[in-house]
Amino acid sequence: MMNQNLKGEENERRIEHLENLVEKKTRTQRHLEENSEISHSPSNIQHAKELQNDRQTEIDHLKDKIVYGDSVCNHEKENTEKRLLYTEGYLNHNAEHMNQDAFQNAKAKQERRKDQIDTMK
Repeated sequence: MMNQNLKGEENERRIEHLENLVEKKTRTQRHLEENSEISHSPSNIQHAKELQNDRQTEIDHLKDKIVYGDSVCNHEKENTEKRLLYTEGYLNHNAEHMNQDAFQNAKAKQERRKDQIDTMK
């Protein structure tokens, strides 16, 4: 019974997180549609689109966790950890040859991967 309560509370938190992600994604999408021609920096628009993709990945991940439980997500967690590790090595090796915007975007994506791994635990 206690295990069932914990699982219910965990799913409740996941659903709240899912709602927040969907709301953020919707607001950003609306902003992109209404104001994309206003932005003077293509890198800002690209960053917003990458963030939207990351949010969609996290939304899909949370839906899977809620529906199927934790066991399905272990494979995705391992893949995210590998991407984090490989990208970190790539950045360490190639940082001096990279465009500054691309480097900053990659570092931001690494931070989002760390956050994703934390949410998968």
